[in-house]
Amino acid sequence: MRQAFVLFAHPCADSFSAALKDRVVGALDRRGVDVDLCDLNAERFDPVLSADERRGYHAVGANTAPVADYVERLRAADALVMVFPVWNFGYPAILKGFLDRAFLPGVSFKLQDGKVRPNLTQIRKLAAVTTYGGTRMRALLVGDPPRRCVTRAVWHVCRPERTRYLALYDMNRASDATRGRFLDRVGREMERL
Repeated sequence: MRQAFVLFAHPCADSFSAALKDRVVGALDRRGVDVDLCDLNAERFDPVLSADERRGYHAVGANTAPVADYVERLRAADALVMVFPVWNFGYPAILKGFLDRAFLPGVSFKLQDGKVRPNLTQIRKLAAVTTYGGTRMRALLVGDPPRRCVTRAVWHVCRPERTRYLALYDMNRASDATRGRFLDRVGREMERL
């Protein structure tokens, strides 16, 4: 792995998600990986797909103009690490908006004979680091959409050699010791990613 695009989605710099992001970045840095940290909130990413963007969504090439810098950063990476909390059994809106606006035809996928084909195949490592307020059982009962999206939809457009989905469930009742163990696990996994 040469360059990792770390996609971070949490508005609070003092959150546990921010501590997870710092652990991810630190572990990758120690490995000598060039880390491109994309803090969506700090960068004031606009998650709203405009009417003009939607109308031009399938215009491969021109469709990237509103998010060209983000597309360039994504294309430069051979690893993608997403760090986010699960809110209401989904992504934070800013992360969902990033996927809507930057994972475009000609960028993350190509359409061939009406079928979606992977187009971010330079990404060889994919990881998600996340927390859930509820238990694993509650997430399973609603189908765990964030896990499915990462391990199916994002996985499909990359087809990476290695995928990791690291989740701390029941965050609402997690002790300091539980959070500490999860931070350590995330650090170890990033050292092996």
